[in-house]
Amino acid sequence: MENHEYSVGLDIGTTKIVAIVGRRNAHGKIEILGVGKAKSLGVHKGIVNNISQTIQSIKAAVAEAQSSAGVPIHKVTVGIAGKHIRSLQHSDYIMRDNPDQYITEDDIEKLKEQVKKLVMLPGEEIIHVLPQEYKVDSEGEIQEPIGMHGKRLEANFHVVVGQMGSIRNIARCVREAGLEMEALTLEPLASSESVLTKEEKEAGVAIVDIGGGTTDIAIFKDNIIRHTCVIPYGGGIITDDIKEGCSIIEKHAEQLKVKFGSAVPELEKDSTFVTIPGLHGRPDKEISLKTLAQVVNARVEEILEMVNTELKAYGAFEQKKKLIAGIVLTGGGSNLRHLRQLANYTTGFDSRIGFANEYVANDKNQFLKGPEFATSIGLLMESLKIRDKKNTPNPVEETIASAVPENKETETAEETPEFRTEEIILANTQEGRRSKLTIGQKIMESVKKFFEEVE
Repeated sequence: MENHEYSVGLDIGTTKIVAIVGRRNAHGKIEILGVGKAKSLGVHKGIVNNISQTIQSIKAAVAEAQSSAGVPIHKVTVGIAGKHIRSLQHSDYIMRDNPDQYITEDDIEKLKEQVKKLVMLPGEEIIHVLPQEYKVDSEGEIQEPIGMHGKRLEANFHVVVGQMGSIRNIARCVREAGLEMEALTLEPLASSESVLTKEEKEAGVAIVDIGGGTTDIAIFKDNIIRHTCVIPYGGGIITDDIKEGCSIIEKHAEQLKVKFGSAVPELEKDSTFVTIPGLHGRPDKEISLKTLAQVVNARVEEILEMVNTELKAYGAFEQKKKLIAGIVLTGGGSNLRHLRQLANYTTGFDSRIGFANEYVANDKNQFLKGPEFATSIGLLMESLKIRDKKNTPNPVEETIASAVPENKETETAEETPEFRTEEIILANTQEGRRSKLTIGQKIMESVKKFFEEVE
């Protein structure tokens, strides 16, 4: 199998590292070739804090993915998150040298490169420059400017910024694991690729990806990314609360959360208990499911209040910016029972759980259905998109090129060779441009010249 036929997404999470190998089938859906999973040992709240352990975890996940896919892995598209991530809005423009020529992908790239030169805070680096809408000369609210004519090309951008040190640490871990980093993508953007529909993005939607160490948010409206942020709390802190609140070890706390955890205590019975085995001959411990739900609820409510603060910061409660499609909860933390009901109550928006298998063609055993795979599948989709872009030219530019004949002058020359050549020569002089002769006038001039020579 050729290397360009498949792509790889690598999700370096707080609790697990996942590598997914896949390719696009004939129907445009994603065919998963292999999956590798390893416990994440060197990442805390989305940030690498132990280089050697992270490298070992990446190697283990990639080796498993290579073995199950039966193909070598060289390039990967990697996700980034962490509390150091912030976003800002910025407008910029370029003046085009030749407004008679239509706007191309190169003009847009030139504008993006200009935005990348923005001066950031010390130690920060731009991760993404995402165009929202364009303005060509005086015409605004343009979604796709390629093919248009104009002198001034302007755009509003959503700029995602992160700490240079954190970005360098991820890049080093990937490199020392023997891989090449094809692209670095913000994790909530990757998750949105795999779980959101185009209709939701148009209507207005917030994706809330509750991972092990962070909760990532991305807000879309009118098919445009409007806001992104990372909250430094996730499922891991809920486990820590259960561990402290119930005085049990972390392993048992995680099992309790996954199997019996609930976000709404009122839905649990007082009389229901679960038994935790004692340590080294100590007596077993009985824990009420209602007590467990109260511990979980306190922390989940705190996370959802932070989500609410971000929704307010965007303006989601204003009529023009209203999120008609509500909230999509995804990530491993969204598996928590009754989370959707609590999210509806806390935020006031309808919510659903986002599953990542909608775009996957061969997930027969529903292994990838879990929302915990949303980010890794999204990263794979992003990698496939990068490959597609490299292999095929811009479709808008192709359409324009096919609509305009490549050499109009040659076609006309075949029809009227004796007059076309003379017209080109005339057109190249200032005088000729002012007074181009018609075909009839040229014939009269030729006849007149002939009689003058005869005389």
